[in-house]
This record gives sequence, structure tokens and C-alpha cells, in this order.
Amino acid sequence: MRRCLSRLIVAVAVAGGVGLAGCSTGGDDAAESSSPQVTTTSPTTTSPTTTSPRSAAPGQVGTTPDGVTTAVGAPAQSTEEEYFQACNAARTWMAERGGDLKAQVEPYLAEIQKTDAPGPGTFGTPWSQLEPARQAAVIVAVEAAADELCG
Repeated sequence: MRRCLSRLIVAVAVAGGVGLAGCSTGGDDAAESSSPQVTTTSPTTTSPTTTSPRSAAPGQVGTTPDGVTTAVGAPAQSTEEEYFQACNAARTWMAERGGDLKAQVEPYLAEIQKTDAPGPGTFGTPWSQLEPARQAAVIVAVEAAADELCG
């Protein structure tokens, strides 16, 4: 009985996915003409070195115009304890400054990269000595701190 129920759930999910796949823009001209959200535009391109947080292509590094690394194209790698410590260090730094936490992501990253001092925010290793996967993990922890997700 459970096997049949499981198959039924999978079949319904697949059928729902197929039904949704058929709902694409461009099929109904009347809907397109009355809805401004259904316009097609060319995507904007950015320089490979200037990107938004966590949007670097694999093997690339995204930086701000000021040279602050805000994205590393590598999977984040840290332990839970390291993540918590890095997140908490960033959250404490941001709380001391007050204001919008999300607006403090870049200044915090700039600080840990500029000082290049080892500490809990960089897993006890200077930023410049972290492997790309570890730098990516620091960035993830900093963004989590800004979202108040250190938990």
C-alpha cells in the first residue's frame, strides 16, 4: 500500500511539473500585450571582476569597484563550528556599527581583507591565505550574519 501511495505522489508531482512546464511566456499574445511583466529583454553583462555577492562564475572572483572580494566561484567549505564563529564575528561587528546590516556586508568584508589578520571571522587564518572554498564560506557566513541567521 505504501509503495503504491509513494508512486502516486511521485506521479502527481511529475504530472504537476509537466503541467507547469507547459505554462511558459509567449504562448498567449493577448496576455503578453496586457501584461508589462511579460516583456523580453537582453540580459545585462558585467565585467567578470565586478559582481554582486555570491555570483562569481566557477573559478572566478567577484569584486566591487573598490576591490573588495564579494564573491568567489567555488563551493563554500567550512565546518559548522567555523561557520557559526565566522557568522557570529560578522554579526557582532555589524551590531557594533548599527544601522542596516545588509549595507554592512561590504564594509565588513573590506575590513577583514584589508587587515588580513587571522580571527574567528576568517577561521583563524588571514584572508589572503584562505583557499577559494574557504573564502566563499566566509562570504556565506557574513551574508548570513546580515540576514540574522547565525543561529
